[in-house]
Amino acid sequence: MKPRHHLYLDDELTAQLERLGSKPGTSKSAIVADALRDYLNRRATRQVDDLLKVRLDRMSSQLGRIERDSLVLLETLSLFVRYQLTVTAPLPEGDKAAQAIGRERFRRFVDQVGRQLATGRSIGAAASEGAGQ
Repeated sequence: MKPRHHLYLDDELTAQLERLGSKPGTSKSAIVADALRDYLNRRATRQVDDLLKVRLDRMSSQLGRIERDSLVLLETLSLFVRYQLTVTAPLPEGDKAAQAIGRERFRRFVDQVGRQLATGRSIGAAASEGAGQ
């Protein structure tokens, strides 16, 4: 046997419950139980939403910092390349040895960046280690 509950409802809710409960295949108890179940489920959903909101806010701020840091790095690299290209004299067309040295240096640079990315180590830390070489 199910527990019995005594509820006090205002006149408007009572009238609506009477109307709905008088339809064939329904009962006032089933209507109240369904309504209460839905209400309690929504409360649990709100609690989960509140927890997710905190996590999503934290992730959003972390992504914002990552985006800001990426922009700073991109601007720094862009400024460095622009400066380097401005102060470095172009190689003469006929100086094949200097061009070969430049290609070799660029290939080693690209290889080093690839190795650093593959190992997961910081490129900045590796640059300070490699500065003594």
